[in-house]
Amino acid sequence: MLKDKPSLVPRRYYVDLYETAKAINSSLQVREVMSILTRNTAAAIDAKGCAVLLLSPDRKQLWHGATWGLSDSYINKGPLSADSSIAEACIKAHPILVLKASEDERIQYREEAKKESIASILSVPLTVKGEVVGILRVYTSDPRMFPEEEVNFLGAIADLAAIALQNARLYEWVKRNEIDIGHDLLEWYASWEGQ
Repeated sequence: MLKDKPSLVPRRYYVDLYETAKAINSSLQVREVMSILTRNTAAAIDAKGCAVLLLSPDRKQLWHGATWGLSDSYINKGPLSADSSIAEACIKAHPILVLKASEDERIQYREEAKKESIASILSVPLTVKGEVVGILRVYTSDPRMFPEEEVNFLGAIADLAAIALQNARLYEWVKRNEIDIGHDLLEWYASWEGQ
C-alpha cells in the first residue's frame, strides 16, 4: 500500500528556501552550503535522506557532493553510472520518481537500497544556464508519492544548489586568475620602472 503524504504547510518551504538562500549568500564554501541544503531539504519534506550528486567532467558518473541521512556504507556502495535509466532520464531535465527502490529495475543498487531501508527516491536535475550539472535526490523510508508542491519545492532547492555550485566555480576561477593577473601587473609595472 502506498502512503500519500499529506501536503505540508507551504510556509515551511518558504522558511527552508530562505535558509538555503541565506547559506548560499553567507559562504563560498560549497561543501558547507551543500551540507546545509541537504539537511534542510530532508527536514522540510520529512524525508529519510537527501543527496546532491554531481556529474563527473566526462558526464559518465555521478559523484556525491553532499549527503544527509544516509549511511557511509550506502554512500560508498560503488560508482553511480550517469547512464543508468533513472539518472539519464533526470539528466534530460525532468524529475524522476521511483516508488519501490528495492524492486525497480532502473535502480543500480537495489539490494543496497533495501539494506538502507530506502523505499522511494525522487531525483530532480540541477541545472546551470540550461545545462544539467547534477541531481538533487531525496530518499524516503516508506513508498511515497510526492505532491506537486513538493516537487516544485525540490526544483527550487535544486536551482539554489546549482547557483551555489556556479558561485563556487566562479570564485575558484577568480582566485586562480587573481594570482596570474597580479603577476602580470607586477611585470608591467617593473617594465615601466625600467624606462
